[in-house]
Amino acid sequence: MKRKITLMAVLLMAALYTNGQAVELGTNVLSAGIGLGGRFGGFTYGSQTPGISLHFERMMWEAGDVGFISLGGYAGVKSYKYTARYYSNYTYSQKWSYTILGVRSAFHYTGLESDNFDLYGGLMLSYNILSYKYEDNDPYSDSYVTASYGSAVGITAYAGGRYFFNQKIGALAEVGYGVSYLTIGIAYKF
Repeated sequence: MKRKITLMAVLLMAALYTNGQAVELGTNVLSAGIGLGGRFGGFTYGSQTPGISLHFERMMWEAGDVGFISLGGYAGVKSYKYTARYYSNYTYSQKWSYTILGVRSAFHYTGLESDNFDLYGGLMLSYNILSYKYEDNDPYSDSYVTASYGSAVGITAYAGGRYFFNQKIGALAEVGYGVSYLTIGIAYKF
C-alpha cells in the first residue's frame, strides 16, 4: 500500500512540474469515454449498459492569458432493460434507450505549472432522444409496443480534466450531466 501511495505521489509531482503539451489555439481533441451513473431511467431491478460517449472539441478562441474557449460536439448512448414474470408462465420486458446529441463549449484553464493537464468546464446544448420497447410472450396479448417519446432539448453543465502522457494520447475524467454523471476515458489530440 505504501508503494502505491508513493508511486502516485511521485507521478503527481512529476506531472505538476514537467513541461509537456498544452492545448493551444487550433488544437483538436477527440475523446471517448465510459460513464458511470446517470440521470436517465434507473431501476433497482433489471440491467443497464454503461454510458458510452464520444466528443470532439476545437480550441477556437483565446481567453486572455489563462486559457482557451473550445467548441465541439457530443454523442452518447445508454440503455436500461427490465424483465419480469407474470401469471407464472409469461414474461415481459421493457427497454429504454437514450441517445444524446449535443453542441458544447468549454473554458480550458492553462495557468497550471504543468502543460500536460487540460482542466475545463462548460455547457452543452443537447437533444435527448428516448426510445421505448415493450415485448411479452403471452400468446393472448397483443402487446408489442415500440415508441419514441419523452425526447427533449436539454442544457447541461460539465467539468473535467485530461492528462496527456505525450504529444497525442491522454486520459480523461469528467463529471456532469451528459449520458453519465462520471465519465472516464481516453483522449487523442491533433
